[in-house]
Amino acid sequence: MRRLVYSLAFGAGAAFAAPALAQNVGIATSNPGSIFHNIGTAVANVANNAGIRATIQPATSPNQYIPFVASGGIEFGVANLQEVNYALEGKEWFSGSENPDLRIVGQIMPLVEAIFVRADSGIESVADLRGQPMVDGYTAQQTILPQLDAIYSTVGMTRADMVPVNVPSVVAGADAFIAGDAVGFIFAHGAGKVREADAAVGGLRALTVEPTDEALEVARQHWPVAFFAELAAGSNPGVNEDGWFFAYPQVVFTHAGADEDTVYAMTKALYEGKDALAATMPGFRDFNPDDMANDVGVSEFHPGAIRFYREIGIWEE
Repeated sequence: MRRLVYSLAFGAGAAFAAPALAQNVGIATSNPGSIFHNIGTAVANVANNAGIRATIQPATSPNQYIPFVASGGIEFGVANLQEVNYALEGKEWFSGSENPDLRIVGQIMPLVEAIFVRADSGIESVADLRGQPMVDGYTAQQTILPQLDAIYSTVGMTRADMVPVNVPSVVAGADAFIAGDAVGFIFAHGAGKVREADAAVGGLRALTVEPTDEALEVARQHWPVAFFAELAAGSNPGVNEDGWFFAYPQVVFTHAGADEDTVYAMTKALYEGKDALAATMPGFRDFNPDDMANDVGVSEFHPGAIRFYREIGIWEE
């Protein structure tokens, strides 16, 4: 069971296949073990069920594949909304490199994440991380740094309050934790890597946040699309009691030149495929198809997606 609150209303280095013909598409994801690899696998499955020949094509992180999708190098990708918005406008780690051809297919399930520690570590809260060796750096996945900043800010801390253990990506961060180099790591609930870490160390604890207006306000200074979500005890590894966690929207996205009929078919497959999505990745149990056309801020929807949303009556001009 999951309850969401504070929902928000918004006013290179990888190897990919060449662009394919319509109805035979690639979906860019992060590496195996990551949440976006799991999401992309679920999306590919429902696409194939709908007659779209889809294959996932992993890269190290969305830092690499979002611009590749924008350029038309691959048809679809899965990522978080904030990072797509940054890439569109050339902000933050995309500074100086705008990607105006990015287009949204639809919002999907929210990503809910946490900082995980060993259950027997004696660390009970985010504040207890002060002075401890903690994953940092994320040179290949810069989206993680402001998310860490957002979580730390809810208890009045910054990354400077920990001893940095530099890693390139979330998967590498989890590996550093398993190896004993760091006391915690950040990852999304429901990811395979979290289950691996849970088994490797004999149990995890997911550190919660306090769901106050003040905490959300400071978190959004670092991650504007943030909200807080409640998870029930036992719903995921490390969730040892009911608690609230940092969360934000996820999207399937494409590029302006993508074939309209193909995007329409993908949108329809996602809208009608909740059960199949959830069968592949349980996090999709929290996917509400009628939220697919929700406000995405500075980004734009692809015309193929808009056509489908208009037909089913969920599009607001």
